[in-house]
Amino acid sequence: MYCVIFPAPLEPGDTVAVVAPSGPFDRAAALAGIAWLAQRYRVIYGKTLFTRDAYLAGPDRRRIGELQKALDADVQAVVAARGGYGLGRIAALVDWRIAQRRPKWLIGFSDFTVLHAESWRRGLATVHASMVCTLGSATATAKRQWIDTLEDPMRERRWIGLVPWRGGRAAGTLVGGNLAILHAMAAARRLHLPKRAVVLLEDIGERPYRVDRMLTDLLAGGHLKRASGIVVGDFTDCATGPDGRTIEQVLRERLSTLGVPIASGFPAGHGKRNDAIVIGHRAELDARRGMLTLG
Repeated sequence: MYCVIFPAPLEPGDTVAVVAPSGPFDRAAALAGIAWLAQRYRVIYGKTLFTRDAYLAGPDRRRIGELQKALDADVQAVVAARGGYGLGRIAALVDWRIAQRRPKWLIGFSDFTVLHAESWRRGLATVHASMVCTLGSATATAKRQWIDTLEDPMRERRWIGLVPWRGGRAAGTLVGGNLAILHAMAAARRLHLPKRAVVLLEDIGERPYRVDRMLTDLLAGGHLKRASGIVVGDFTDCATGPDGRTIEQVLRERLSTLGVPIASGFPAGHGKRNDAIVIGHRAELDARRGMLTLG
């Protein structure tokens, strides 16, 4: 049986560590997000947070040191400043021993999918959600939903109005995240789905043929064989090429070969709405009715 450890719900006044384990980011946007978080929580971050090294938020040594310190610290949550690229370079260096003994919420999406996947391998729940650089300018509704998810993570939640692609019902542990990152982790032999996983997928800026290639690789390698259902989030800026093949056509055709229930339109990813959702929670997908329930 796959068992999941859920950190304690976040409470006002708890300590939240901000880290930059991936790409560089806009300083003003980060400070705005930190200021918003600080209205409710005690926020800590290192003086090297704003370091830049080309497309990385500093060299590997800086980023792994900062991340490891946060994972080992007496904090209740660790939230990324931004995604981008870089976690795949350092994830294998993380020492999880203290984090497993004293779990805390790890919060982010996009490149942060690396840490989601490394966490669910170890039976640790995380939260797929907006990061610091977007929280400052997020809508009041989005901010409330973010806080509500972290402060009451075990409450049953339901999303309706999803678009059925392949009917049926599925139940299992919710995992997933950014497709390109999941594909990269499979190449690194670090992608392991729990049995009967309900898999969330999203991405940005990928042409349909590249999404076809990534899904084909994951399917051919057997990486999705444990999926009991698929929830499709936003595939933002995945423009149709001159061949006319759309991203929806590619996703429908490739994913349908799994023979499991599929529903699209889940509000998560790089679109206007990015609902916080607990990775590791029990999920029930009713693809016929277009409904996803957690809890």
